[in-house]
Amino acid sequence: MIKNYLKIAWRNLLKNKTFSLINIAGLSTGMAVALLIGLWIRDEVTFSKNHANYDRIVAVMQHQTFNNIKGTQTAVPYLLGQEIREKYGSDFKHVIMTSWVYEHILAHDNNAIFRDGTYFEPGFPEMISLKMLKGTRAGLNDPASIMLSASTAKALFGDADPMDQLMKIDDRINVKVTGVYEDLPYNSAFRDLAFIAPWELYLSSFPEIRQMENPWRSNFTQAYAQLADNADLETVSVKIKDVKLHKVRAQDAAFKPEIFLHPMSKWHLYADWKDGKNTGGRIQFVWLFGIIGVFVLLLACINFMNLSTARSEKRAREVGIRKAVGSVRGQLLTQFFSESLLLAAIGFILSLALVQVCLPLFNEIADKKVSIPFGAPLFWLAGTGFTLFTGLIAGSYPALYLSSFQPVKVLKGTFRAGRFAAVPRKVLVVVQFTVSVILIIGTVVVFRQVRFAMDRPVAYTREGLLGIPMASPELKDHFSLIRDELIASGAITSMAYTSSEVTGVNTINNGYTWKGMQPGTQGNFGTIGVTHDYGKTINWQIVAGRDFSRDFASDSTGMVLNESAAAFMGFKDPVGEIVKVDGKPFTVIGVVKDMVMESPYQPVFRTVFMMDYENPGMIVARINSAWQTSEVLSKTEAILKKYNPDAPFKYQFVDEQYANKFDAEQRIGKLSGIFSVLAIFISCLGLFGMASFMAEQRVKEIGVRKVLGASIFNLWRLMSREFVLLVTISLLIAVPLSWYFMNSWLQRYDYRADISLWIIAGTCLGALALTLLTISFQSIRAATMNPVKSLRSE
Repeated sequence: MIKNYLKIAWRNLLKNKTFSLINIAGLSTGMAVALLIGLWIRDEVTFSKNHANYDRIVAVMQHQTFNNIKGTQTAVPYLLGQEIREKYGSDFKHVIMTSWVYEHILAHDNNAIFRDGTYFEPGFPEMISLKMLKGTRAGLNDPASIMLSASTAKALFGDADPMDQLMKIDDRINVKVTGVYEDLPYNSAFRDLAFIAPWELYLSSFPEIRQMENPWRSNFTQAYAQLADNADLETVSVKIKDVKLHKVRAQDAAFKPEIFLHPMSKWHLYADWKDGKNTGGRIQFVWLFGIIGVFVLLLACINFMNLSTARSEKRAREVGIRKAVGSVRGQLLTQFFSESLLLAAIGFILSLALVQVCLPLFNEIADKKVSIPFGAPLFWLAGTGFTLFTGLIAGSYPALYLSSFQPVKVLKGTFRAGRFAAVPRKVLVVVQFTVSVILIIGTVVVFRQVRFAMDRPVAYTREGLLGIPMASPELKDHFSLIRDELIASGAITSMAYTSSEVTGVNTINNGYTWKGMQPGTQGNFGTIGVTHDYGKTINWQIVAGRDFSRDFASDSTGMVLNESAAAFMGFKDPVGEIVKVDGKPFTVIGVVKDMVMESPYQPVFRTVFMMDYENPGMIVARINSAWQTSEVLSKTEAILKKYNPDAPFKYQFVDEQYANKFDAEQRIGKLSGIFSVLAIFISCLGLFGMASFMAEQRVKEIGVRKVLGASIFNLWRLMSREFVLLVTISLLIAVPLSWYFMNSWLQRYDYRADISLWIIAGTCLGALALTLLTISFQSIRAATMNPVKSLRSE
């Protein structure tokens, strides 16, 4: 019986090729979108699950209150791990201190490469269950060791055995390779770890750390931990809450530090905090894309429902004959469901092919490395269920509708679909375009918000600005010579170095006091060390006072404030005022316009610039605009190699670095845009199919009208009017809904665009134009048909 149902279903598909192609194209596209989104969501929700101790690993973080605003940070004092182990050791298997992951120079013989990595306490490899290819997880017990990822070991040593080989970190720290581990998966929180070195080596390489006068005040490290098997996360988190508060001095207790544990399961999707409370994060995109996937698939199912019921009169006689010869409704339901399931199965197979073709582009846009798990039985089980679900949803309404026809009326020729039979189809068309228009408006708003932030004045000139990491001490020791040679060559016009990137504030200090400081005010400011010519190099804008100058020896104890810092201090005339930093007096020599250095969506943070030749982080150089960029880079590399021949040449353009700040929103916008286009495509497929069947049903009416003198334009208007009305209704529903949702989304940004009327008007006009374009082919084709052919049977 099933074989017979499938055979009939197949014959129906071949008999009605246009209907079949439209349905298969719509279903396969909708299913492909749902599959891509499903793969994306799977990657997001399984982030870091490759670690065996995933459920027990936590980040040790802290809340601190500054001027009645509670902030949350991952940075903690370097003594925190030791204190937790001593007081609460029974609650943890591991407590691991680490520094920040950033690029270092790794060198062996004459081979040097830049790779991301950092220093950890010895239990880290065990905690994250590193898969060792050579050596053991105990490799970090040697204080002069290093463990490399497989790809890093290959890049440094080629096919040679790296074990026990000597190498250098940043041209100054000698280490021995004690282990090689498998590269971490791309969807791991630690995916950038190309190497790990011992925490003790870090502390011994920077002796000033242990010499700090007040180590509990400085937050410059991170801490991770693995809970004991019997420990409850919430209980332990409450238990360690005041571990830092008990160690800080009285003046620092005002910041109310609260230590807490944040589980690995929430690092990726719940990374946003406000006023000490978790406000979500990427989880909003998981929900967003999940909803989009469901709706796009629903649009494809709606096409099937609409086209099937639109053809009801053509299949009414078939149903009548089947019922007359003894078919019960259950058998008819099975027949119609078998047709929808066959279409869904064909659509699923085609969708797999579409997804496989699109995956490289999708991975590039989404910054993923997902693939179809063809070898996983669970995937095929889920795929079968997905196909059955789609087939049943798509075929439910047509099956119930078609199987309800009364055979007496059908066979007597008195069957009519009824004046309200088309209402469900019209409702479904409205739903289709409502969803599509909401997606389009949402996508345009996302891109507009990104463009709005990108066009925000940044108060310095980022174009033509070159950044060079100072990973090697050789660059610092020969900085003046390098600068003079580069300027003399004409490749650059000015050069300086800074403790922070131009597009970031790496350090926030809270030891600032000044005359007139209000009681209870906490002086925390972004602090950036710079050298002479920094302001000239980046072209910052002085609004009061002057820039740092070599003509004034006193500038070693001078500072430049940004406008936000000056306003926070309450200075009417900041120039000449004395500001103390941890008790040491500095004189304000100038004020610069607020520069956008961190998030372009947030207000500029109050920041102070001071002279610092001891803690370089980044060289910044202004390129000579008369030179070709390639020539500048070649000359710069040659001069740097002269003083530091073993280090690879690494650079970045500040404008590209700034553009990376919009990466997440742009990726989401691109994906949403693609899905919106596909949603419109599916909706237009449905309109095309509906218009073709309407033209077929009204062919005699059109013939009569033509004989009576109706013009092609009048006939086109007659056939288009109903569809335009339906799309107009969908626009009236979609516009307020999209405005509500997107306005709510924009509220998460302090610096945000508005939802312009042109976005609404442009989308509405575009939807109407696309509707007319889609249905005009069938309308004009029907209107130009020779009436003799359509009326000759009358």
